[in-house]
Amino acid sequence: MSDDAAATIDGYIAAFAKDVQQQLQHVRRAIAKAAPDASESISYRIPTFKLNGRPLIYFAGFKTHIGLYPVQADSAGFSPAMARYASGKATLKFPLDAPLPLGLIATVVKAKVRVASVAKKKTPSAAAGSR
Repeated sequence: MSDDAAATIDGYIAAFAKDVQQQLQHVRRAIAKAAPDASESISYRIPTFKLNGRPLIYFAGFKTHIGLYPVQADSAGFSPAMARYASGKATLKFPLDAPLPLGLIATVVKAKVRVASVAKKKTPSAAAGSR
């Protein structure tokens, strides 16, 4: 992938075959809908959604799957339904030859938004104001 293509999510997605582009766009829309206050960017050369200036979720296309990161098995929102997609310590892999579990992706992202919201409330500046 060229450096220009990696500059935007649109460019990143355009570098894939048409059928994969559609699946990546579905993932992108599911994340955007589940985290409407998040902003899009590229980080580590892959699509990233940030919330409150911090990375919330990453996704990436590969030869046989789409990856979603980080999703720890012990995180809020992790369910037995996710176990079939779990790979490694913090990755969900969705095979390209199967329907995308968009509802599951939304559930993961919403859980991460809730965790990020709690973390934002516990920042040192918020704690300093309560003294």
